[in-house]
Amino acid sequence: MNVLTLNCGSSSVKYQLINTKNENVLCLGLVERIGIDGTRIIHRVNGEKHIIEPSIPDHKAAIDNIIALLTDEKYGSIKSLDEIDAIGHRLVHGGDKLTTSVKIDESVMDILKECIDFAPLHNPANIKGVEAAMEELPGKPNVGVFDTAFHSTMPPVAYTYGIPKEYLEKHSIRRYGFHGTSHVFVANRAAEMMDKDINDCNIITIHLGNGASVTAIRNGKSVDTSMGFTPLEGLIMGTRCGDVDPGVLFHISKMEGLKDEDEMNTYFNKQCGMLGITGKTSDMRDIEDWALEGDKDMKLALDIYCYKIKKYVGSYMAVLNRVDAIVFTGGVGENSDVTREWVLENMENLGIKIDPAKNDGLRGKAMEISTEDSVVKVFAIPTNEELVIAQETEKVLS
Repeated sequence: MNVLTLNCGSSSVKYQLINTKNENVLCLGLVERIGIDGTRIIHRVNGEKHIIEPSIPDHKAAIDNIIALLTDEKYGSIKSLDEIDAIGHRLVHGGDKLTTSVKIDESVMDILKECIDFAPLHNPANIKGVEAAMEELPGKPNVGVFDTAFHSTMPPVAYTYGIPKEYLEKHSIRRYGFHGTSHVFVANRAAEMMDKDINDCNIITIHLGNGASVTAIRNGKSVDTSMGFTPLEGLIMGTRCGDVDPGVLFHISKMEGLKDEDEMNTYFNKQCGMLGITGKTSDMRDIEDWALEGDKDMKLALDIYCYKIKKYVGSYMAVLNRVDAIVFTGGVGENSDVTREWVLENMENLGIKIDPAKNDGLRGKAMEISTEDSVVKVFAIPTNEELVIAQETEKVLS
């Protein structure tokens, strides 16, 4: 089956055309800066990279351009749109009504719209992508693969918040968790690399990108995760505050005059995190470079970032009791040897030892980076959410 995967962000669309039979990627790309100056498409096909700079005012135009590229005489990877069997969408939040991958129909779209308040930065863009795909590829089945689905196996002790039960039930408030497709992919890959059955493995997966989360996986199932009701909870992220005393939110709202929900959402989702701490950037590459060059403020920021991750790793080791592996993934996790080292330093008494010769300089490659005598294996594994989306799409339709 040829599946077109779409991952729609607020101003970007990532796409791949994947043959699920042989896992061959026919083409892939990124549309970035949708609706703002400098829009471009980075399109890769047959091992070649092409940069195209059309005018793309909205997500519909982005999907139009992607579909046109698929059969383009110069850039195309298929001869006809008839060769596309289905479209698989990365959807962030399905609430408590959509806990598995599903074929998208009108009722599913209604639930996605109900969940906008749960993921205000993500669900609107996801919805636009689905609507555009349905319009531009009429008759093709669309399947939604949810970030929250993998975490639906969490027990009540992990997902229940300490607020009145009537509100929990009335407003569907609970820990949902995100990055599910990434966590499940790298966990399975780590099990393969250890030559073990995922159903017999306890693994801690650490997804570090602009958004970041940690998941405790027991016997192949998520039992706890750092992101919560929304993607705002947990680790300090690029522009999101992560765990914070709710009293801080009330205090800042009062002192800074934040008057409504939209202002609060914008502030804590887009102006906090590493951007807020450094006052300069949310790009971990810049922060790491400046920290290593001796900038004390950047060094403190990077220390805080790694310390928060370390705390979650420690707490999830307590939850799981036995841990077979720790896996780093995401743009930062896959590529930052400094972050991996600083997160796990001084954890030898917990059976965790990184081999500097394996870790130093490792970028974008699946590899074990622990020492031979490390009780807990440590891996850096590039994630492949698109493959998971394509496989889930085929599974739903079959």
